[in-house]
Amino acid sequence: MAYAIRPYADGDAEALSLVTLAAIATIGPAAYSQEQVAAWSARHIQPERIAGRVAAGDHIFVAVDNDDRPVAYVLLEKDGHVDMLYSHPDHSRLGLAGQLLAAAETKARTLGAARLYTEASELARPAFERAGYELGERRDFTIEHGNRSVPIHNYAMTKAID
Repeated sequence: MAYAIRPYADGDAEALSLVTLAAIATIGPAAYSQEQVAAWSARHIQPERIAGRVAAGDHIFVAVDNDDRPVAYVLLEKDGHVDMLYSHPDHSRLGLAGQLLAAAETKARTLGAARLYTEASELARPAFERAGYELGERRDFTIEHGNRSVPIHNYAMTKAID
């Protein structure tokens, strides 16, 4: 199957939300508990959240299949923050994360960002490392879910760009 990388298009929000939820639910348990996965997923249920980010000026690059169906994406904020990188489990480990991060880096340069930075999950960390991001500290925090504060972690990572 061939893939293409394109900018976000109107109508992508629902598909990107489903990509996110599938990735968290399927791949998440490899590094996080079921309680952590449930809390993480609950933060990404609303497709309008994605559309709202684009309306606010964030940039999303989408990997699509031969039928222009979204299978992975990256969200870049204007200051160089990579806020989301998700791939549907049926389309992971195919190099799409690297292609999406390259597209985000190119855009960040045009925006004048001096660096890229992110908070990578345990699972996304290797993709960011392959793309040249340097590992910072582990970030331990909680997500409010149900009646609990669920502990979870990710990693601060940065990449200087010219």
